[in-house]
Amino acid sequence: MSSGVWKGYLSVVCAALLWASCGTAGKALFNDGMDPLVLVQTRATFAPFILIVVLLVWKPSLLKIGVHDIPRYMLLGGVFTALMQLAYFMAISRIQVASAVLIQYLAPVLVAGYSMTFWKERVTPGKLASLLLSIAGCFLVVGGYNLELVSMNRAGILWAFLSAVAFALTTLLSEKMMQRHHTLTSLAYGLGFAACTLNIVHTPLSIFTGTYTSGQWAALAYIVVFGTLAPFGLYLAGVNYIRSTRTIITATLEPISAAFMAFFLLGEALSPLQITGGIAVIAAVVILQLQIEHDELSPHIIRAGRVRQDADGPA
Repeated sequence: MSSGVWKGYLSVVCAALLWASCGTAGKALFNDGMDPLVLVQTRATFAPFILIVVLLVWKPSLLKIGVHDIPRYMLLGGVFTALMQLAYFMAISRIQVASAVLIQYLAPVLVAGYSMTFWKERVTPGKLASLLLSIAGCFLVVGGYNLELVSMNRAGILWAFLSAVAFALTTLLSEKMMQRHHTLTSLAYGLGFAACTLNIVHTPLSIFTGTYTSGQWAALAYIVVFGTLAPFGLYLAGVNYIRSTRTIITATLEPISAAFMAFFLLGEALSPLQITGGIAVIAAVVILQLQIEHDELSPHIIRAGRVRQDADGPA
C-alpha cells in the first residue's frame, strides 16, 4: 500500500477521533446554558479566520482561485457545509442524539452509490462488505435497536436526513474541488463560505453578546481548533488521498470513538452489542485498507498530472 493511501486512512482516523473528543467540551458548554447554534456559528467563523490568516502569512498563493471557482465554493461551503452543521443541530434539538447520529451516518451509502453510479468508481466485494459492516456497526454502537424511529418527531428525522445528504454532498464536491486546488485552499473557502451563511441566518458573531468564563472560552478554543479546523482539514486530506467512498466509510469510526471515550473517561457502560458494533466498524476499515487499488482519479494524482502537463508544455 502506497504512503499516500496510509496518509489518507491515518488522516481520517485522526479526524474521527478529534470530532468524537470535542463532544465532551460541547456537552459541557450546553450544560452551562450556551445555545448550540451560537457554538456552531462560533466554530464555523473562527476556524476559517485562523486558517486564512496563517495562509496569508505562510503561503498566500494557496488562496488564489479563479472567478469561476467562487460559485462552486459558495455551494460547497455556503450551502452544503453550513447545512450539514445546521441540520444536525436542528435534528438533535428534536430527537435523541443517537438517532441523529444513526441517520447522519447513512451518508456513506449515498456517497458510495453516487460514486459508483456516476463517477464509475470500481465496485468491489471488499467495498460493499465494508459499507455494510460500517453501517451495521454504527447501528449497534448508537443503540439503534432501542430507537423508536416511527414514533419520533418527524421534523427531527427530516433534519437528520438533510444532515446526511449535506454530509455526502460536502464530501463529493470537496473531492471535485481538490482536483483543482490544494486541500488547504478547499478547506479555507469551504469553511469561509459556511461562516458567511451561519452569520446571515443568526445574529452575526453572537458569541460576543454573552458573558462567558475563562473555562468556557478555553472549551470554545478547543472546539474551534481541534473540533473543527483540524478534523475538517484531516478529513479533506483523506478525501484527497483515498477518495470519497473510503473516506466517509472510515469516518464511521467517529461514533464508536465517542462511545469508547465515554467508557474510558466517563465510566459509561458499553453493552455487548455496542462492543460488537465497534468491532464491525473497525473490521470495515481494515478490509478497506487491505484492498490494493491504485486510483488514478484521486485528486492529488489528477493535480500532479496537470502540473506535469503544464511543465512539459504543448506537444
